[in-house]
Amino acid sequence: MDMIHEASHVARHEAARASAATQSGGEFLTFRLGAEEYGIDILKVQEIRSYEAPTRIANAPAFIKGVVNLRGVIVPIVDLRLKLGCDSNDYNSFTVVIVLNVRGRVVGAVVDSVSDVLELSRDSIKPAPEMASAVDTSFITGISSVNDRMLILMDIEELMASAEMGLIDSP
Repeated sequence: MDMIHEASHVARHEAARASAATQSGGEFLTFRLGAEEYGIDILKVQEIRSYEAPTRIANAPAFIKGVVNLRGVIVPIVDLRLKLGCDSNDYNSFTVVIVLNVRGRVVGAVVDSVSDVLELSRDSIKPAPEMASAVDTSFITGISSVNDRMLILMDIEELMASAEMGLIDSP
């Protein structure tokens, strides 16, 4: 029982720390999925690569496109459009893979395009709106408006490490 309690405590501590990081502002990598623009903590980003077709894994969920070999590391590739329920889009020359380091594991996220890196102050970040329980918004940490652009800030670690993704073991 102590292990379960400790794991729960660690998870709550990590979630609070991630939320505090967003609440305090910082640098965010912004990217597009369709008409929406998202921002993630720049410290989670390892690199940005052009899209290359991954090797498909049998029986994987549709949002897991497959795996690629990145300098000897086998990296699962997640299509964020499919994961977040956006309309599908053709992969083109702007499509990129954001390589992330999530809880010590390397994961790739396919996005339509990367916009830029923005420094956001705590004052410019508003809390995420409350939604019905049927809508999972646990990974949305805030909303920011930058030069007439609405930016949805997400905890990419929370999203990628969710049990539904099955990519990362729970601590």
